[in-house]
Amino acid sequence: MSMSSTRPWDAAEHLQSEADMVAYLEVAFEDGDPSLIAAALGDIARARGMTQVARDAGLGRESLYKALSAEGHPEFATIMKVLGALGLRLHASAAAPVVH
Repeated sequence: MSMSSTRPWDAAEHLQSEADMVAYLEVAFEDGDPSLIAAALGDIARARGMTQVARDAGLGRESLYKALSAEGHPEFATIMKVLGALGLRLHASAAAPVVH
């Protein structure tokens, strides 16, 4: 029996359009986990080209990789700089009312 080889799934390889990237980030926001949001931003930045995103955000590439990893804890200012570099905006909307 021959063994098949596998490789890790990389979301960045599947984020082809701006609509893909926005939808992906929206799902991360809906989940609400800060580390997932940072990792999703990292995936989007890698899909766009981390070096260019870091340059456009005025941040170091290596520190941006670290901040936007699942283990990273980026400051809100970093998130806003990355969103700006990606041409994305953060906006708020009313959450569904909680029924008690």
